[in-house]
Amino acid sequence: MKTAILGPAQRAEALARMAERELDVLVVGGGVVGAGTALDAATRGLSTGLVEARDWASGTSSRSSKLIHGGLRYLEMLDFALVREALKERGLLLERLAPHLVKPVPFLYPLQHKGWERPYAGSGVALYDAMSVSSGHGRGLPLHRHLSHKRALQVAPCLKKDALVGALQYYDAQMDDARYVATMVRTAAAYDAQVANRARVVGFLREGERVVGARVQDVEGGGEYEIRAQQVVNATGVWTDDTQALIGERGQFHVRASKGIHLVVPKDRIHSTTGLILRTEKSVLFVIPWGRHWIVGTTDTDWDLDKAHPAASSADIDYLLEHVNAVLATPLTRDDVEGVYAGLRPLLAGESDATSKLSREHTVAHPLPGLVVVAGGKYTTYRVMAKDAVDEAVHGLDQRVAESVTEDIPLVGAEGYRALWNARARIAARAGLHVARIEHLLNRYGSLTEELLELVVADPSLGEPLAAADDYLRAEAVYACTHEGARHLDDVLTRRTRISIETFDRGTRSAREVAELIAPTLGWDSDQIEKEITHYRKRVEAERESQRQPDDLTADAARLGAPDIVPL
Repeated sequence: MKTAILGPAQRAEALARMAERELDVLVVGGGVVGAGTALDAATRGLSTGLVEARDWASGTSSRSSKLIHGGLRYLEMLDFALVREALKERGLLLERLAPHLVKPVPFLYPLQHKGWERPYAGSGVALYDAMSVSSGHGRGLPLHRHLSHKRALQVAPCLKKDALVGALQYYDAQMDDARYVATMVRTAAAYDAQVANRARVVGFLREGERVVGARVQDVEGGGEYEIRAQQVVNATGVWTDDTQALIGERGQFHVRASKGIHLVVPKDRIHSTTGLILRTEKSVLFVIPWGRHWIVGTTDTDWDLDKAHPAASSADIDYLLEHVNAVLATPLTRDDVEGVYAGLRPLLAGESDATSKLSREHTVAHPLPGLVVVAGGKYTTYRVMAKDAVDEAVHGLDQRVAESVTEDIPLVGAEGYRALWNARARIAARAGLHVARIEHLLNRYGSLTEELLELVVADPSLGEPLAAADDYLRAEAVYACTHEGARHLDDVLTRRTRISIETFDRGTRSAREVAELIAPTLGWDSDQIEKEITHYRKRVEAERESQRQPDDLTADAARLGAPDIVPL
């Protein structure tokens, strides 16, 4: 299989090709569900287009808890079907589809009550493991174990001695959500899907009642394209209702947004060898290992303000600190927080006023001829959502179409990953890099690591780390634009890397170095370099200001102080 390159030239060519002839399927929305839908359609042999108004995964799909999990709490809600489905998908991703991106992660569940709680919680985790194994794809993760009070504190010395009477430890999985989506878009493109980010749908094409395509504005170049398709799939997540409004149709269901915020703190602030899962009065709280950091989250509150840039308020941050500090022997303070990010869950409305009780199931509808809508669900089950959306679209095609094959289609970088991992010391010696650097690259790019190393061979300076974010090589910034579709400084610092949440300066100290590295690929002159740096710094300051505000309204107003970047 050829490896698709998503550089500036390929983006321009994709837009032109989408407008040349009628597609079988046009997917609107470049998050995990839209990218998954494009991959599903393309691998069935359908001519497929994918457009995204901003950057790949710029909405919900880059701002999640970064977990691939069955949803242990849904067992307590007796939603066995959702958990079983998610556990099967978790196993597929770990074992077959993306072993380079999806990794096991242990969690400790502290028990706070003697007697009843251990058998109650233990039976739930045992059922979780049993459902995973019975799916046929769960043998790669260790089974849960019961820990005494003493043993739990050895595993997680960060916990207060009186915060638990014992514990359970079990395994789930995690990934870099934005990187996962970018990799899936490249996989779809490798199977001949035409893909373009920063290409905004501004209207739909109609013939009578039928939707026959979309009008797409090139946000970068300023032109407008008419892209015709036999079936259009609306996979825009929390923007579903807005997209439907372009047709004058509200649709058959309503999508509500629930805000979840996360804090990122350095690894040394929490002394533990395992992640933590804690109960709160509303939901659960995770403390998740994340490289040289921890992610603490999440909240669950209704949000009806700006969807593009949901803001974390001071009250949100205080909520997370208060709940995690309830069990930590050494409490976290605001000074410990490196990064903060907020995301919106797309929930199907109608079950309850409390967003934590809204459905995480997904729904597919065909509200008009030529238009399919998919919404709801959770990151882990994106592949099932994509399959269902394409199955629905196929009903409107005048041809026989193969069944979904994505259960057997590894993402680019997966093939050969394990062999390269075994050879990582030899690769490091050949490349002149420390083996830890090669491990970092393999767990972000898999077998595509060879493409990055080729950049380093051509320009050895790219083998150096970024000065103010030394987890990342300079080559990764360049590769983000030459191969992964990054169009702006913000794309590189926020999504292709996670520098914006992994450094106390939020990426501002890296902005100039990265901008100058990517300028030749993106054709920037000195004015555009300065514009990109200024915009990024204003965005960071607006986010910091929003996090000082007491509530959602004032936080949203502060965050909107930094407009989106617009090319010269």
